[in-house]
Amino acid sequence: MSGDIIARALASVSETFMAASGPGGQNVNKVSSAVHLRCNAGALGLHPAVLRRLKTLAGSKMTANGEIVIAARRYRTQEMNRADARERLVQLLEKALIEPEPRKKSRLNRVGKVQRLKSKKVRGAVKANRGKVRLD
Repeated sequence: MSGDIIARALASVSETFMAASGPGGQNVNKVSSAVHLRCNAGALGLHPAVLRRLKTLAGSKMTANGEIVIAARRYRTQEMNRADARERLVQLLEKALIEPEPRKKSRLNRVGKVQRLKSKKVRGAVKANRGKVRLD
């Protein structure tokens, strides 16, 4: 199932290329090697819980209308930046598809409760003794 979602995402991406800053010397001024990859998360047919996790993971990479925008300009060539952007999209989707394990409530035994309450009394006594000194 996750492979199906990733395949749909990669099939629906749109890419725009632009001049990048960074390594490449004069080449960066001539060649459009940076990639902006856009993928509409709403059109992928994700489960609402997965979509919620994806929004959280994507953060500022997700626009208000549900598009994930990934900018890749790490490499000097267009193809490497394109592959990098696609790989980052796949990693983001795979991470969102993993359901987190529910937190198990910790239990404290009777001795632990007694020790906790005793230490709370001690801390309370220390704090109660603080304050202004009265000269009575």
